[in-house]
Amino acid sequence: MSKLQTRQPLRAAAAATFLVFGINGLVFASWAARIPAVTDILGITSGQMGTLLLCVAVGSLIALPTAGWVVNRLGTANTIRAAGLLAAAAGAGIAISLNAVSIPGTAVSLFFFGIGIGLWDVSQNIEGADVEHQLGRTIMPQFHAAFSGGAFVGALIGAGLSQLGIGLPIHLLVIAAVVVVAALTAPRYFLPHAAGADGSHDAGAGAPRAGSAWREGRTVLIGVVVLGATLTEGAGNDWIAKAAVDGLGAPQSTGALLFAVFVLAMTAMRLFGGRLIDGYGRVPVLRASMGAAAAGLALFVFAGNLWVAAGGAALWGVGAALAFPMGMSAAADDPRRAAARVSVVSTLGYVAFLAGPPLLGYLGDLTGIRLALLAIGAPILLALLLAGAAKPLRAG
Repeated sequence: MSKLQTRQPLRAAAAATFLVFGINGLVFASWAARIPAVTDILGITSGQMGTLLLCVAVGSLIALPTAGWVVNRLGTANTIRAAGLLAAAAGAGIAISLNAVSIPGTAVSLFFFGIGIGLWDVSQNIEGADVEHQLGRTIMPQFHAAFSGGAFVGALIGAGLSQLGIGLPIHLLVIAAVVVVAALTAPRYFLPHAAGADGSHDAGAGAPRAGSAWREGRTVLIGVVVLGATLTEGAGNDWIAKAAVDGLGAPQSTGALLFAVFVLAMTAMRLFGGRLIDGYGRVPVLRASMGAAAAGLALFVFAGNLWVAAGGAALWGVGAALAFPMGMSAAADDPRRAAARVSVVSTLGYVAFLAGPPLLGYLGDLTGIRLALLAIGAPILLALLLAGAAKPLRAG
């Protein structure tokens, strides 16, 4: 077999992984960009919206610790299929519940949406790590750029539909249909994940037993770094649109556009960030990223007009771009242990990514959501202090 023939499956796997990340971002932004519409439909406060967001967090945090085992059991392709179908069904449930103005129905649907998204996230990152190892260069940020690009498109769609007065339930039903098609087609091009190829529990020589990665100091420390770093991304995703509407008096469509600016900045940084990481190393890039995120956050919070706020959102997005993909790459340095370690780091990271924004919603009821965003400064500092844990580790 020629070198070209051997690389064709790898290219197909990379393209399929890129698509899966992009659809995941589209799904996420279709929800996040229109959170102000949810509060209006259900007639709830920022704190009550925080409770609904917590339902997503709980679902994901239940799914994430077991995701590595699921991938080892089913393989990345089948896990993506199952997770995508679950997320699509939950999205349809959210749409139906919003149409009925049912808070309990929305909460239950968001819980199962969180489970689907959690399983999807871990499996796509494991597949991305497999492709990255096969290519022999840093490509994980580009996969996360696909997520951000999908989120940017989703944010623009959300802004446009909001401006046109098209309801969120219809929006979510269409997105659910797109997810079903993608989940059933793209994974057929994935690389075979060795740990799950035979459907067994055993990932082979050198693979950890279920749960053993939680006892690895470096893995847990990387998770703590990601926990601090990704809170800035999660807070931006969930609250930039709402903070612009409440804090600056912007219309919902403009709030969605500021969210789009944040996501576009993340996308651009992720497209080119691999070169920075290969050139300067994970640790320096991670520290510089957190500094930029802190500066952008401050600019956004204290902005006196929408133009300055947009500049802050852009800098915030640049700073938030690379922390999560670097954490995934660091956890997957040894392919034999990738599934278990990525599951651990994802779980710890999502404590911040998913549970942090709801807590900001509660704080926002007391201080206003824009000022409440300053609370993420402490986790950013933690990520700066512990960034050295992301130093590359040779497999073995």
